[in-house]
Amino acid sequence: MLPPPDLITMPRFAANLSTMFTEVPLRERFALAADAGFEAVEIQEPYGLPAATVAGTLKECGLDLVLVNAPGGEAGLAGLPGFESEFGANLKVALDYAAVTGTGLVHVLSGVLPPATALEACEEVLVDNLRLASAEAAALGITLLIEPINGRDVPGYILTRQDQARRVVRTVNRTNVKIQFDFYHCQVTEGDLSRHFTEQLPLIGHVQISDNPGRHEPGTGEINHDWIFDLVDRSGYGGWVGAEYTPAGTTQESLGWFAPWRRRKVT
Repeated sequence: MLPPPDLITMPRFAANLSTMFTEVPLRERFALAADAGFEAVEIQEPYGLPAATVAGTLKECGLDLVLVNAPGGEAGLAGLPGFESEFGANLKVALDYAAVTGTGLVHVLSGVLPPATALEACEEVLVDNLRLASAEAAALGITLLIEPINGRDVPGYILTRQDQARRVVRTVNRTNVKIQFDFYHCQVTEGDLSRHFTEQLPLIGHVQISDNPGRHEPGTGEINHDWIFDLVDRSGYGGWVGAEYTPAGTTQESLGWFAPWRRRKVT
């Protein structure tokens, strides 16, 4: 049983504007998210809008932008041997953008395993890139995230399992390099959601949700999100939970799951 909305302190949900409210252009999605009751948003790649425009829109709507992805194509560059310079240039774009928009988290995508390349070699590159990048990010108060992504949605992705992510983060050993824990990706690849989330909680910097199959809104598939939300609440996790799902219908029709957790007064 979910508690009354006025008693809820956690989780705090952020609308992913790359997957939600896509019925309108990106610039218009901020207001729709605020009107729906969200207090924060995340965007995979916001770079089509100037950072100053996004910062102004966030202020107008009373929203925080909590997460952006570093540019680098669909799957990223952070673990690709020979692309270290390109990774560094793309990360600078993301850090500069985050500094202007007040964004505290940057997701660094690992990339797809190149042909005839050992996975271990890619992990070494990923570790080295993260170590170098962490200092620049820390100077701006920004945390870098890596995310295990299932190999069905992104075939050949370098980082697919939770134990991989834990190993990389522990090897990097920087306080501002953490795991982006996506319950959907974990469900597709490994399951055992509660154990994975709980055991690596100290290493988690951000959480995302969507249901399986279909990557639609909570309540459309096999994941027990009432259980998950209660788990997150009880865990003491203090960050945001990104709603990174593709609505099964319109975004407005998909928001039934969010109503009990909404804290912002809807206008």
